[in-house]
Amino acid sequence: MLNRVILIGRLTRDPELRVTSQSGVPMASFSIAVDRPYQSQSGQRETDFIDCVAWRRLAETVAEHMRKGRLIAVDGRLQIRNYETQDGQRRRVAEVVAEDVRFLDRPRDTDRDESRNNDEDVQMPEDLPF
Repeated sequence: MLNRVILIGRLTRDPELRVTSQSGVPMASFSIAVDRPYQSQSGQRETDFIDCVAWRRLAETVAEHMRKGRLIAVDGRLQIRNYETQDGQRRRVAEVVAEDVRFLDRPRDTDRDESRNNDEDVQMPEDLPF
């Protein structure tokens, strides 16, 4: 049997890092917007908003480096879980459990401006082939 999900999309919000109360394991939850590969009859491209979760060191890395709007790739598995709300209602949730997350673009604004300032000191040779 196979349960594998690969997604490329943009973060819809900053990841939320929590620690499980029972075992103290770090967990980050986040959501990504993934465009569907086709357009609707009205010519609009529809988007799916997919909930994801990362655990342990990956959760800490995701929470530390990812921000809303970043383009990322998530490789993981689909998980369906059930839970009961405080008022006794049963809920069912589908989410992707991330096993690998790749950053596909550079950070915007502040981080990019700082890297530009650092690059100004570097002298590039004139005879580079590109």
